[in-house]
Amino acid sequence: MSIQAAPTIVIVDDDTDVIAMVSDYLREKGMKVLSSATGRGLLRFVEARRPDLILLDLMLGSEDGLQILRELRERSNVPIIIASGQRKEEIDRIKGLDLGADDYVTKPFGLRELLARINAVLRRQESDYSRRKRAGVTYRFGGWELRAKTRELHDPRGEAVRLTKVEHALLVALLDKPQIPLAREHLLQSTRIHEDIFDRSIDVQILRLRKKLELDASSPRMILTQRGRGYVFALPVERD
Repeated sequence: MSIQAAPTIVIVDDDTDVIAMVSDYLREKGMKVLSSATGRGLLRFVEARRPDLILLDLMLGSEDGLQILRELRERSNVPIIIASGQRKEEIDRIKGLDLGADDYVTKPFGLRELLARINAVLRRQESDYSRRKRAGVTYRFGGWELRAKTRELHDPRGEAVRLTKVEHALLVALLDKPQIPLAREHLLQSTRIHEDIFDRSIDVQILRLRKKLELDASSPRMILTQRGRGYVFALPVERD
């Protein structure tokens, strides 16, 4: 995908007025727009072809938007912006990001803000793609191995450990600067969680990562808390 070409955006929403409004606006900005009123329709579409970005409403009538997101992430790495209503709890947005969404907007949203977020996600995707082509770094620490290009993590017994997109980005950020305290702000940027989400969400992600890496998450050896400073990856790291 090149951000110089007209990107294909898929809008998934059961509100036809929202679909019409957003579609007209994005087409005026030179984008190709398709739509689906159901999550199941989206999954069938993604199996047939790959759009450049999906705008996914978390409230789809009787369907669970988070479950659709989960299934979508099992099939594709297409960039996703989730939309939620004002009354939805912040934890739903965090869950969405944890499941692999790239950003979120809160309804009712402004069209200019939506366009800015779409362009930002597309730019990041292009940058990530270029970086992945240039570098295939493998990290080794405490018997573990992480292949950054393919996001494959193996424990000291050689067994695969699944990481979400956010967990992978967070671990890479820590491994890139081992034994150096990293502020929450730095980790927020590295995981691409939008700045609107309070920085304590990083604590939630760190806890989840510890549960996958540590023998005892309540007494960690790898990812240590530096009070007032952030977190530090305590083990030495080899890269090749």
